[in-house]
Amino acid sequence: MQDKLGVLFVCTANICRSPTAEAMFCSKATTAEIMDQLIIDSAGTHYYRVGEPPDPRAQDAASKRGYDLSALRARKIALSDFDLFDYIIAMDMKNMAALESLREGGPIRKPELMMSFSRLYKDKDVPDPYGGGDRDFELVLDMLESATDGLLAVVKQNLMRREKIR
Repeated sequence: MQDKLGVLFVCTANICRSPTAEAMFCSKATTAEIMDQLIIDSAGTHYYRVGEPPDPRAQDAASKRGYDLSALRARKIALSDFDLFDYIIAMDMKNMAALESLREGGPIRKPELMMSFSRLYKDKDVPDPYGGGDRDFELVLDMLESATDGLLAVVKQNLMRREKIR
């Protein structure tokens, strides 16, 4: 992805987990002063909510922790995203399977599970809070905060390696 490193977060409809991860990671990258070296986005594996803003409950829970999701809009992942993004991060195994089937026979870049970057949680999946309540959205925020910390460390190492190569 040219000179910038691309990070794409993916969930089912792109209205709860992936936009939350996008906003959270943007905030952390800005604090780490590496935002100018990154392109960060989110997408869904399905067309359910294309063009819509994140779920109001996700926006509310995230805003209480200082993350702003209000400008984000849902979109469906495209095959071209596999060429554009260096990291394609799935929120759960169902999203991972959808991504694998999309790229089958196509791009080489392999998606990764969001929770593989967490040091605090052993869960593979970030649970979808859509059908739940406030506690579900809070759990997702807790899990994503842990996983985005781990991902940020990996991305920073990758950026440092890129700098040494130049």
